[in-house]
Amino acid sequence: THKTPKIKAWLARRPHYHVHFTPTSASWINQIERWFAELTRKQIRRGVHTSVRQLEADIRTFIELHNNNPKPFKWTKSADQILASVKRFCHKAQQTLCGEL
Repeated sequence: THKTPKIKAWLARRPHYHVHFTPTSASWINQIERWFAELTRKQIRRGVHTSVRQLEADIRTFIELHNNNPKPFKWTKSADQILASVKRFCHKAQQTLCGEL
């Protein structure tokens, strides 16, 4: 989306913005997505939020608790293990799809 003429024009009118493009598979983006998944799983889905204000407060509390004892995300599988897992998934998916035809 950042390469469309409309977005390029918008950015050109705002020189104080410094855009840094990275591939969508970049590891830091994956780690950010993983952190938001933890927030969703541990705080948002478990909670009962009767207002936006309460939801915001719960998110801030989660962030404070996380920052009090931060732990880096660690990749626990090698690239070969991940690719083997994807290969197994594709094989199972192909068998399921072919069985339905």
